[in-house]
Amino acid sequence: MPMIETDDGTALYFKEWGEGPAVVLVHGWPLSADSWDNVALALAAAGYRVISYDRRGFGRSDQPWSGYDYDTFADDLASVIEVTEAEDPVIIGFSMGGGEVARFLSRHGGASKAVLIASVVPFLLQTADHPAGAPQAVFDGMKAGICADRPAFLKGFLQQFYGGQVSDAVAEQSFQIALQAGLKGTLDCIDAFSGTDFRPDLASFTMPTLIIHGTADAIVPIDISGRAAAAGIPQAQLLEIDGGPHGLLASHKDQVIAALLDFLAD
Repeated sequence: MPMIETDDGTALYFKEWGEGPAVVLVHGWPLSADSWDNVALALAAAGYRVISYDRRGFGRSDQPWSGYDYDTFADDLASVIEVTEAEDPVIIGFSMGGGEVARFLSRHGGASKAVLIASVVPFLLQTADHPAGAPQAVFDGMKAGICADRPAFLKGFLQQFYGGQVSDAVAEQSFQIALQAGLKGTLDCIDAFSGTDFRPDLASFTMPTLIIHGTADAIVPIDISGRAAAAGIPQAQLLEIDGGPHGLLASHKDQVIAALLDFLAD
């Protein structure tokens, strides 16, 4: 399998499709690069070099004990870009992958355009200065559910993820992908995507930025994420998909692909 070694020796599986300007795709929790396949195929067919990879702990990548924090994730992304020689790529992050985009830009820079799809940016957790966020108990409950009965939790989570707007087969495929992930990384990533405050990273979005979010997202509500990110990023365009759930890459794949192709060509 094609692998990239990060600074701490973790091996990351990656896929590279097509030729042309580079586009790097960062997947969501608890999935893998395979969740991008429909988008990647369309972008590659349109003349782009599409690079997707499995986050550490997920899919076919190594499952180290540590490193499940956004500074490390951003450095992993930098390793992918460096090894593949993807010069000034467009970087697209879905869900928790949006956090990689934000932290990469603040730690490394070097993107021509950025896209956040159903992203956790800028901040999910409820705090004294962010009362609209989700209480810590929500994320503690997710971890407890995984530890008690991981398959049962994932089945219920994916129902919310897709909002009943995909076939049972698509949901089952996501379930099987989620079970490939290491338990440690699955749990630690909940702490990472819930507790990392990306508000300071918004200033690093100095390039054209597209934000895509579903109005019916029950996992990452649009008011505290997509709309808040659009308000904090000067060059952002916000595309709201009416009635769209969190799992837009499957439920509204044609609309997402069309929006990405328009944005990339602009």
